[in-house]
Amino acid sequence: MTDVMADPIYKTDALIAEDIDAYLETHQHKTMLRFITCGSVDDGKSTLIGRLLYDSKMIFEDQLAALEADSKKVGTQGQDIDFALLVDGLAAEREQGITIDVAYRFFNTEKRKFIVADTPGHEQYTRNMVTGASTADLAVILIDARKGVLVQTRRHSYLAHLIGIKNIVLAINKMDLVDYDQSVYDAILKDYTAFATSIGITAFTPIPISGFKGDNITGPSANTPWYKGPALIEHLENVEVNAATDADKPFRMAVQWVNRPNLDFRGFSGQIATGTVKLGDAIRILPSGKTSTVSRIVTLDGDLDVAVAGQSVTICLADEVDCSRGDVIAAADNPPQAADQFESTIVWMADEEMLPGRPYWLKIGTQTVTATVQQPKYQVNVNTMEHLAARTLDLNAIGVANLSTDKAISFEPYAQNRTLGGFILIDKITNATVAAGMLHFSLRRAQNVHWQPTDVSRESHAAMKNQKPAVLWFTGLSGAGKSTIANLVEKKLARMNRHTFLLDGDNVRHGLNKDLGFTDADRVENIRRVGEVAKLMTDAGLVVITAFISPFRSERDMVRQMMQPGEFVEVHIDTPLADAEARDVKGLYKKARSGELKNFTGIDSPYEPPHDPEIRIDTMAMTAEEAAELIVARLIP
Repeated sequence: MTDVMADPIYKTDALIAEDIDAYLETHQHKTMLRFITCGSVDDGKSTLIGRLLYDSKMIFEDQLAALEADSKKVGTQGQDIDFALLVDGLAAEREQGITIDVAYRFFNTEKRKFIVADTPGHEQYTRNMVTGASTADLAVILIDARKGVLVQTRRHSYLAHLIGIKNIVLAINKMDLVDYDQSVYDAILKDYTAFATSIGITAFTPIPISGFKGDNITGPSANTPWYKGPALIEHLENVEVNAATDADKPFRMAVQWVNRPNLDFRGFSGQIATGTVKLGDAIRILPSGKTSTVSRIVTLDGDLDVAVAGQSVTICLADEVDCSRGDVIAAADNPPQAADQFESTIVWMADEEMLPGRPYWLKIGTQTVTATVQQPKYQVNVNTMEHLAARTLDLNAIGVANLSTDKAISFEPYAQNRTLGGFILIDKITNATVAAGMLHFSLRRAQNVHWQPTDVSRESHAAMKNQKPAVLWFTGLSGAGKSTIANLVEKKLARMNRHTFLLDGDNVRHGLNKDLGFTDADRVENIRRVGEVAKLMTDAGLVVITAFISPFRSERDMVRQMMQPGEFVEVHIDTPLADAEARDVKGLYKKARSGELKNFTGIDSPYEPPHDPEIRIDTMAMTAEEAAELIVARLIP
């Protein structure tokens, strides 16, 4: 077994034995570097991580002793067996699918603590690479020296740069398998430099390594005398982390919760994203714009006079101002912006394609709002950097699109602030994260368009008509009887002198929505537009009756959220598919079955029935006339 007593970890162990307080003091003040390893499949990520863990002696001494005994039995160097077993363990995890998701490893050296995100190289798991990179200060991009720059090399480099990772290490791995040939290294470096320059990466650190043999990992290798740069660990120990540069930016802290254990204490807790805050500093709370001054900075270890980026603190203010989760506390003289429309880059992470116009939850910092994404301006080809036309985004696609939120949010461009510029999109039905994104800037229209108050209110419009506005939203399969029943309902209400308007699916597609087809994305936009029209009509005091298939729960819920509480009445015209198809008044099912009509609901496009509609009409148990009577009776008791 090699002489490990000279290793720094054993010097640290000696310090623990001699002076535990000194060790804890030293360990407490070590800086933390979070980095990610990425690249194509079989570029050697697990082997490199195994080498880093092994060389930092993260395995226990009794394991070393056992391995040493085993090595004597087989006549092999214990160090080789030790490292091989560790790498085999990491490889076994991947074979079992454990690291198809992101696996985090922890190790430390005398100078620094490390968290490394081990991400899969398969293209279908690009979303996992994005997850690991989202909190990283540095990316180690591996290249197999035998294969050179691959598609995933380009994709992961582009994403790392897009996410804002400034420190990139190009680890040209498996140099032992090309006989440490400098010409191979130089050719790969030239190829990668050309690509990096094309996507805006202006600087990176190339290192020729062998994760398996340990070349240029902890120190210079005799096998690469032509390489004069730092070893990997040396570079990782000395590179500047984001927190150091974040401290020079304006003060920003997103409020995670309001801390009020008793009536004498009220503080606002969160992690400082950027900048520095001191006692007595003037602050501004966004989006309200209220101002105050800092009276205390509280931590678990006691009060502070100054706190910096990266620290989790509770800030107390001199005034009783309104502040809650999702608000941002910022420097009073340099606050972030607030807007509700943005240009953004989106990395789509779901198997189902993005549906422009569909409402998603958007989480940015501690803020959660409803957001809709417009049709992409373009999709990026990561191989050529070409901008491609796209109507939507599918799995792992990267595109630029405008989005809007249902209320103004505090933000900064992602290039300036990853906390207030980076967001995720969440499906409202499944609660699955479907995308990650970066805000570029607010749209000019967000500042130029303002709500114009009017003197005649929606309440006045309703009072003049002597009725309460409502939306009767009929949903169901094609041929279920929606239009027939909706028409009967309107006739009955008209005889009762009620002011109504019927929006029928086919009629609307002759005018307002004549430009839309029947793809899922077009169906979403169809319902969004109808919802906005229905909302305007309720503002006018009308009872609005709509007859649309409206196949997706998300869009029906979106329209519900547009209306005042209690004004949206979902009416499910519940007819079995077989019976609706048997009627086939328009001959549409026949065309769909023959393949002449694509994207037909119930055949090759899904219908999501309501879980809990206000009214359910079983057309197999009652006539259209009876259904209309029931609906009117429910609407007007």
